[in-house]
Amino acid sequence: MKKIIEGNDIEKYSSAFTLSDMEIFVYPQLLYSLVLANIMSPIIWEWRNDAWFRGIENKSFNYKVNRVKQYIMGHTVFNLDLDTWGLTSKEKEINRFKDIIDIDALIQSNALFGYEGDKYYFDIDIRKHFGLDKYSKNVIPYWKTETIEAMMAFKHKPNYNIAAGECVSFSALYAAALFILAKIPLENIFLISTPLHSQNFVSQNEGLFTNNRRIVTKNMWFNGTELSQKARRAIENEKITIVSNISGYIHSMYLDATINKSEYEHFEQKLTNFLKADFSAEIFINFIRCHTQYQDIFQYRTKRKEKTLYISLTTIFLQETKSKNSFSNESRNALLDEIPSTLFSHYPLEDKILLNNFEKYIADNNVVGPHSAKKFFLACHNAIDNNLVDKMFEQIKHFISITPHLPDKTKNYIPTLAINLTPDMTRTDIIRYLKSIRQQNEVADLSFYAYRDMDTIDWAPFLKAAWQRNPVSVKGMQNLSVYERYEIINNMNNVSIYDGNRISLPDEAWNFGTADGIEKAILLANTLINIDNDTDFVIETHNKKVILTSQSYGAFIFYTTKDLKIKATTCK
Repeated sequence: MKKIIEGNDIEKYSSAFTLSDMEIFVYPQLLYSLVLANIMSPIIWEWRNDAWFRGIENKSFNYKVNRVKQYIMGHTVFNLDLDTWGLTSKEKEINRFKDIIDIDALIQSNALFGYEGDKYYFDIDIRKHFGLDKYSKNVIPYWKTETIEAMMAFKHKPNYNIAAGECVSFSALYAAALFILAKIPLENIFLISTPLHSQNFVSQNEGLFTNNRRIVTKNMWFNGTELSQKARRAIENEKITIVSNISGYIHSMYLDATINKSEYEHFEQKLTNFLKADFSAEIFINFIRCHTQYQDIFQYRTKRKEKTLYISLTTIFLQETKSKNSFSNESRNALLDEIPSTLFSHYPLEDKILLNNFEKYIADNNVVGPHSAKKFFLACHNAIDNNLVDKMFEQIKHFISITPHLPDKTKNYIPTLAINLTPDMTRTDIIRYLKSIRQQNEVADLSFYAYRDMDTIDWAPFLKAAWQRNPVSVKGMQNLSVYERYEIINNMNNVSIYDGNRISLPDEAWNFGTADGIEKAILLANTLINIDNDTDFVIETHNKKVILTSQSYGAFIFYTTKDLKIKATTCK
């Protein structure tokens, strides 16, 4: 018997369909529900049949992760725009959740409501950065998180030919893909949300981050490249609002947490260790790579055809941006060989510190920390001011040691039935198991809503989400008559992006231009409600026909290949 969702729960359960960033912030259990929905989906399981993953089970951890990363990079692009899922308003969202969250806490935790934690985004004006400056201050984007089906369906959109998604979508995708394809235990995968970004930390071995389409290892974290600096930004500058894994979640704003406390402490220790590196000459060079204001202080001595030559680090790092070689590893000589001889000097460059001497100082004096290394520069009075040395080493300390702003451990940990999924389980095993614990585990129950398992869920939350939070299809047809809308919708491709009896939301059908007859009827009903203010209609299925009957506009017939029996009226 289907569980009837009512009262305060209907907002939460309807949010399992739209999965906006705001909704996940308010209902953190939704984040892992999406991961489970992706694990239940047949799509990632089908990837296992690709020759790309042949023999992956016998490979190392790093090989498996890189194989998954390369596949995702080759088949997806990042998408975060204002047009795909449309706009809402601060007032509307605050009104939805005013009885659930503290508004002042929201403002301190959510970028679109006033958060200013990341100085980078604050300096560039976050609203302008995301294209919101052309709207009034109360307008904010939905930024809905895509299921794996919606991600894959982007290939149907103009100007796309592969899958796409935003950062939370990639976070959920990576968690599912690493579990299914690389057989990494879900206990080792932690989803991390900050006010401006979502990524995963995999605690296996020394750890790694998944960041949108890419992965970031510990070596990459400290290599000083533009990619690593972008990857570091959220952890360096933002408070972490949510940490979620298979055992549950912890949220900076809520006193209750469902995550297993010992697993959270293990995660905290692994993450802290990942974010710290020992000082070395290589680390110093990596620091100089990304802190370009210090490059011109240094020169490097080398030999070419038995002649001693000198060159500034500014010139070396400029060449590095155009090369596959690196100045900070064994390919240094190859990089130097690429630089035209005219850029070298036969004499030491005036008032520049010789990097060779600093590297020798580190090796000869067994330097293990920034404090010891700093002494070398303080002795270079003629080349560098002591105040600049102080500033540089303050930045170095931060570069090699970041303290993550995690949710406080002092929470009320709520005992929750554990979800026990193992990498050797089949997709059928997993679905059967999750069904068996739905009544005892809310995340498992919500996952069937995110999965769109219309055979086993209450339709009311779906219809609420469909008709209240799908503005793009409404905007796209707002100047058309009902009958013109019907013609356009009826002529759309008659294939759902979801298999079986699972169905899409109106904006998914509209964005991707393809929908089953049931989805088409719901799409047209969305426009009746929000354009014509017509709430006096009913949708019914009769064999393979779907009939939407409006008291004002008559009957509209669509055809379905899904075996769903419905009788839906407005749920506004």
